[in-house]
Amino acid sequence: MLTAVYKSNKKADTYLFVEKRDDFSKVPEPLIAMFGQPQYVMLINLAKREYLGGADLNTVKQALSNEGFYLQIPPPEENLLDEFKKAKGVESD
Repeated sequence: MLTAVYKSNKKADTYLFVEKRDDFSKVPEPLIAMFGQPQYVMLINLAKREYLGGADLNTVKQALSNEGFYLQIPPPEENLLDEFKKAKGVESD
C-alpha cells in the first residue's frame, strides 16, 4: 500500500497521508483550508512497515481504505504547571 505523506505549512507537526501523490480529491475542502498548501515529504509503502513514528499503522491503513486520507496531528501539549500541581497534591483551578 503506497502512501504519499505531506506536511502542513500552517500547523506544526501535522501530516496528511493520501493514497496517491498529489491527489487530494478525497480530502474535504475545509481540512485542506486548515492544513494549508501541502508540502510533499515522502512516499512510503505501508505494507512493508511494522510501525509509524507518530501514528498507529493499522489506524492509518484503515483510514486510507475507508476515507482515502489520514490526518496525523501532534498530541496535545502537557500543561506543566498542572502536572506540577498534581504531583504536589495541589488542586487546580
